[in-house]
Amino acid sequence: MEQRHSGVLSPNLAGALLMMASMACFTFNDALLKATGGAVPLFQLLFLRGCLATVLIAALAWSRGAFRFDITPSDWALIALRSLSEVGAAYFFVTALLNMPLANITAILQILPLTVTLGSALFFREAVGWRRTTAILIGFCGMLLIVRPGPDGFTLWSLYALIAVLCVTARDLSTRRLSKGVPSLLVTFSASLAVLIAAGGASLTITWSPVSNDMGLLIASSSLFIVGGYFFSVQVMRAGDISFIAPFRYTGLIWALILGWLVFGEWPAFLTLLGAFIIVAMGLFTLYRERNLMRS
Repeated sequence: MEQRHSGVLSPNLAGALLMMASMACFTFNDALLKATGGAVPLFQLLFLRGCLATVLIAALAWSRGAFRFDITPSDWALIALRSLSEVGAAYFFVTALLNMPLANITAILQILPLTVTLGSALFFREAVGWRRTTAILIGFCGMLLIVRPGPDGFTLWSLYALIAVLCVTARDLSTRRLSKGVPSLLVTFSASLAVLIAAGGASLTITWSPVSNDMGLLIASSSLFIVGGYFFSVQVMRAGDISFIAPFRYTGLIWALILGWLVFGEWPAFLTLLGAFIIVAMGLFTLYRERNLMRS
């Protein structure tokens, strides 16, 4: 059990709370975007959300002295790759989000720890033993239960969600290769700015829709939540043992189930819940194995 030290939360407990706060913010952001119901064209939606989010992230980065430019060319290349991956993830994820149950797409995203582990083995030659390889394969079976690749189950939006997973995996792998001295908020600002520029350019090719007060409130609120998610996720990296904290990312699925049921009247089918359980179980096992390897 976590203990308090001198009236202050222990680093691990603080990190766990920050991770849960981050997941809650990201899931509420997703719910608010889904609540727009496609009334605003996608590129317009991403641009409007990006305007406020980028300004807020820039202010936060400035206040923390994160705007540094004494960074190596290789790190700048990784930041560019990460930003491009964020652009792809934003497009495919939000498109799928507007057309899929919230819990379903969130459940698919839970496979990320497994895809990042697999990507690390394939591209960075990191050792992955047979136990973690088995966990990855079982996790992918769980993902198939969610997307159900048959004529009646699989949809275009499931494919979009899977492409979003690939984009986020590329984003996380490029983040792993960044030098430790690169400010996290500078990386976050670069990604947010890239999405803003890409969405702004694409929005010039469509006809903009008028934004009602209610719609504007949804978009503004989603911007605040995504900035909160970014902020808390940055703080997580500076608190406690990441192998202890990482499993708390799965609380996002709990939020998605609750919001999907209360706000949108959605409840996943049994196979979706079973697939999500398998993915989470295998992800937790992978994190457990990684923690043991680090100790040894």
